[in-house]
Amino acid sequence: MKKLNRVMTGLLVAAASMSFVAAAQAQSRTSGDQSSMYVPGSGYVGLSVGKSDFVLDDDISVFGSNFGSDKGDTSYGVQAGGYFNNNFGIELGYTDFGTVNRAGGSTTADGINLSLIGKIPLNPSFNLLGKVGTTYSRTEVSAAVGTGITTGSESGFGLSYGIGVEYVFTPKLSAVLQYESQDMKFAGDRDDRVANTSVGVRYRF
Repeated sequence: MKKLNRVMTGLLVAAASMSFVAAAQAQSRTSGDQSSMYVPGSGYVGLSVGKSDFVLDDDISVFGSNFGSDKGDTSYGVQAGGYFNNNFGIELGYTDFGTVNRAGGSTTADGINLSLIGKIPLNPSFNLLGKVGTTYSRTEVSAAVGTGITTGSESGFGLSYGIGVEYVFTPKLSAVLQYESQDMKFAGDRDDRVANTSVGVRYRF
């Protein structure tokens, strides 16, 4: 059920993002100002898959360390965004960072991200990408008794940033390799980092 809820969240974010971009494009075309936000070809939707890295600064007891600990899991993401001009824009996305087993329990994280994005074209086929923004994260932690891990659910906003490269196949299709870091809220009023390296495809319209 929890996995289904995370999938539904991702689909809802994707739908909302596409509606946001489409509405903004329609407004731009209606006004006739082709220099404004979301001129034709500047909006995009994307799908990505990758590997998360739970960079957790835990004070695990000796008992807890006997259980071992995973560091990451397969991640899945959806994104939608658009550019104000050739270099700057905005993106909304959702990422399921997966679940790692640690201290006799598990840790799960997902989040909705809103970022300012930047693009530096190197040539017609390659772009350097960057982003900075905030992620509203949801985490849930369980562990065996006596392991020293604070358990429970938590949510909240944290800083996020990322860098990447984009290879443009056609005017409408491209591939993206990206590294992102998210500051997330964990049980016990903890702020820890979850990183993610992903590959994805984008469709521009």
